[in-house]
Amino acid sequence: MMRGVGCTKGRLPAEKDGVGNGISCSSPHSEAGSKGLEKEQQSQKVYSGNHRLKYISLAVLVVQNASLILSIRYVRTLPGERFFATTAVVMAELLKGATCLLLIFLQKRGNVKQFALFLYDAVVLQYMDTLKLAVPSLIYTLQNNLQYVAISNLPAATFQVTYQLKILTTAIFSVLMLRKSLSRLQWLSLLLLFSGVAIVQVEQGQAGGQSSPGTARQSYVVGLVAVVVSCLSSGFAGVYFEKILKGSSASVWLRNVQLGIFGTLLGLLGMWWAEGAAVAAQGFFHGYSPVVWGVILNQAFGGLLVAVVVKYADNILKGFATSLSIVASTVASMHLFGFRLHPPFVLGAGLVIGAVYMYSLPKAGPPLGPCKEPTTPLPLGKEHSEPGYPPKLACKEKGS
Repeated sequence: MMRGVGCTKGRLPAEKDGVGNGISCSSPHSEAGSKGLEKEQQSQKVYSGNHRLKYISLAVLVVQNASLILSIRYVRTLPGERFFATTAVVMAELLKGATCLLLIFLQKRGNVKQFALFLYDAVVLQYMDTLKLAVPSLIYTLQNNLQYVAISNLPAATFQVTYQLKILTTAIFSVLMLRKSLSRLQWLSLLLLFSGVAIVQVEQGQAGGQSSPGTARQSYVVGLVAVVVSCLSSGFAGVYFEKILKGSSASVWLRNVQLGIFGTLLGLLGMWWAEGAAVAAQGFFHGYSPVVWGVILNQAFGGLLVAVVVKYADNILKGFATSLSIVASTVASMHLFGFRLHPPFVLGAGLVIGAVYMYSLPKAGPPLGPCKEPTTPLPLGKEHSEPGYPPKLACKEKGS
């Protein structure tokens, strides 16, 4: 007669070992622990993937930003007929909206009925939610047009340095609108950033700005005013958009469709007001070339990339990563446009780059004791201090 398995009550028989020697018993608690460990490992993989995606997006944004500024400067300083900047802004909005519509269509697996019903419900029936995007859309349209004005009148490297003032405006609006707190080191980095930009402006103002030989007449004052107003609008619109994204469950693509609707309408209105007669006489696509189309595609792609970055990071971190493109823009400007480096510019740009490093340093928090922080990764677009996610554990040191 075979001998029974001697498992105590509450235990389950486990499988034989590799050589068939006897049968061990396993506890339901150990199985539950094993499943919990697997779930934790899976969540850590998701968190690690999101973490890498955040920094990959930021790195791509640096390259995109530098190439966009340089390409706009190139096409706006070429001799001959210029294209209308207002039409380029409208085309960028149309392409961005069309791309987002395609992505939503693919998410619905090509089902036209579901796609149409989803858009009708999200855009038309929930019209109050759609109207929230009118404010940032208006400001983004203004900002995009001002960028063309500024880059047409300022050297690419000077514009790139000065445009980093949007980091300061973004930080101020983040504190006021999102209730974010900045450390003393971060405030110091913002002060260095402002000082660096000021030094560059003083140096460029004394030199009267630098322009490439053979380019159209440029106004340094007009370019400076345009970039300052653009920085103010960028800071407010970016934080407002971040608040909308992180305060709702709507996808980034849907939000960009809503932005694109208002952006296109407002862009057409701005085109009619500023250059309506000229566009009617010479045509919407007057002065367009393959390079101009490249600029428009770059601008449309950059708009989508910014939306993704905002979802994985915050506006301030995005802005500081963008400032790294100063180096690439300066080096390229020296070769493409004959830009000349002077000690004040090097000092100012160096302060801005130093501010980037200082702001990136992690905040100093209270020392943790024997208890540990939650290992559950943050939901997409959430921070520990936001509603809907438990706060960080305040652990004490042993003996305290």
